[in-house]
Amino acid sequence: MAVRRRQEYTGKMKVFESLEQIGKIDETVVALGNFDGVHLGHQKIIERTVRSAAAMGLKSAVFTFSNHPSSVLGKGEPVKNILYNEEKERIIQEMGVDYLINIPFTREILSMPPEQFVKEILVDRLRIREAYCGFNYTFGYKATGTPEVLMHEGLQHGFGIHVQEPFTIDNIVVSSTWIRKLISEGRMEEAARFMGRMYAVGGDVILGNQLGRTIGFPTMNQTIDETMVTPPNGVYITYCTYEGVRYPSITNVGNKPTVGEFGKNIETHVFNFDQDAYGKHINVEFIRRTRPEQKFGSVEELQKQIQSDCIAARAWHRKKGVVL
Repeated sequence: MAVRRRQEYTGKMKVFESLEQIGKIDETVVALGNFDGVHLGHQKIIERTVRSAAAMGLKSAVFTFSNHPSSVLGKGEPVKNILYNEEKERIIQEMGVDYLINIPFTREILSMPPEQFVKEILVDRLRIREAYCGFNYTFGYKATGTPEVLMHEGLQHGFGIHVQEPFTIDNIVVSSTWIRKLISEGRMEEAARFMGRMYAVGGDVILGNQLGRTIGFPTMNQTIDETMVTPPNGVYITYCTYEGVRYPSITNVGNKPTVGEFGKNIETHVFNFDQDAYGKHINVEFIRRTRPEQKFGSVEELQKQIQSDCIAARAWHRKKGVVL
């Protein structure tokens, strides 16, 4: 049985994708950070920002970057994203934020002395009255801006600073780095505990080799986005959202070694679903990895294993109250 997705917000957040787009805005309480996963630690900062703004009769704002700073710093491989910008925007809007400043991190911003960053961006453009940030927040040239520097600048310009202490679960600090590790190792249930929601992959359905259809298990196929952190190859219990409806499903991530040489992709079999979704957008939430990817001696062996995988996935969904 499909599960109808509830609508969680009705407000409209104003989004700025460049500093130049910011005209005259109301005075703000600003959450500062990369917020690349909007995980539970990030959510605490944003929640405090929204509450403070409401209490002071001001607008709440989140100042962040649309790309990870590592993509500009050029040191090693760029850090993989946890969220698409659209999903990041949706989650922040649902938290009741008035303004989202989601701008590209550039070499110009990278080279700004902290004092210039505060004056030209926070004071002059955002009209900041209060700031909230994490204990490890850095900004400005060579990351020399710290919460302590921000406090000093706040005294100079007349705005207050609130620093969020490390947020922990089971004595582990909630961080995007830790969440990336969990996802890349297929530890999806643990990742969900730290994110506050399930890891998900969104994208348009593409045409596959249609093997699944010929053996009784049609799938919706998605390509792997190399800029995103992705789970390791294997079979996962999932949910698939299509046209606003959330369906129980099972997903394979991998290269299909039994049937040939293919690039890594995502194939999702949705239970009791017979619609043509080619070219349509779907969102797949990963719940639990049930086994690694395997190479079988024949398509018949693969088919038997898929049957077994589907039985186990259906049983899991039934335990969660989904009627199949």
